[in-house]
Amino acid sequence: MRMLFNLVITVAIIYLLLVLLVFLGQARLIYFPEPEREIVITPDQVGLSYEPVAITTTDGETLHGWFVPAQKTKATILFFHGNAGNISHRIEYLPMFHRLGYNTFIFDYRGYGQSSGLPSEVGTYLDAMAAWDYLIEVKKIMPSRIVLFGESLGGAVAAWLAAREKPGALVLASVFTSVPDLAEQIYPFLPVRLIARINYPTIDYLQSVTGPVLVAHSPQDEIVPFAHGQNLYRAASEPKQFLTLQGGHNNGFIFMRESWINALSTFVGESLDILP
Repeated sequence: MRMLFNLVITVAIIYLLLVLLVFLGQARLIYFPEPEREIVITPDQVGLSYEPVAITTTDGETLHGWFVPAQKTKATILFFHGNAGNISHRIEYLPMFHRLGYNTFIFDYRGYGQSSGLPSEVGTYLDAMAAWDYLIEVKKIMPSRIVLFGESLGGAVAAWLAAREKPGALVLASVFTSVPDLAEQIYPFLPVRLIARINYPTIDYLQSVTGPVLVAHSPQDEIVPFAHGQNLYRAASEPKQFLTLQGGHNNGFIFMRESWINALSTFVGESLDILP
């Protein structure tokens, strides 16, 4: 009996230590800027002219980004990338947007790539606001001509911004409903909702978004379950569209590139009332 009691106590202590470790180390479980902070390729290496951009947030961080102009511009994409790597790992998006006649402003959050600071939830929101202000105040682009495009974690940041500003449209690609929702599925043995300090409640932000929303997700997504995309779509107000991707979390759009490009072009054209 005493041995059983000691075993229970030992297991309880180990469990509590694990919970404490997760509580204290949440940022390391969510943000992955390292070891890939090096810029491995730039737009000119894929045939695109671009402007290097440095913007300052309201709390003093300096963010690095690229503004890639398009000829006969139809719209401007403000791109929010996922939780790993940096803007150079999203280079394949730029020719696609350029082909469709969209400017692209893509930037690294604090702590990513060549941007200063350390990532945090509040920090990424401040970064989003700084990027938006750059397009509005420096580039003099009308809010109604800006499309917020967020992949994975970037979708939560884009939704936060769309709930506060009035962009022309919002695109969510492979995005979770919230960090606790996702964590509960990954770590069902932990009280994640009690210990969560990072939330990114995309589904809550969507309820305040009044513009057009496109949700794209793959049933084969191995990181963010397909149900998250379905739930986001249900939470969004009209006008809205859902696009079923094919393939994994990081390559879903590659497996249906032409269909994805056509769907995006149609959505943006209809949302911003762009003539073909």
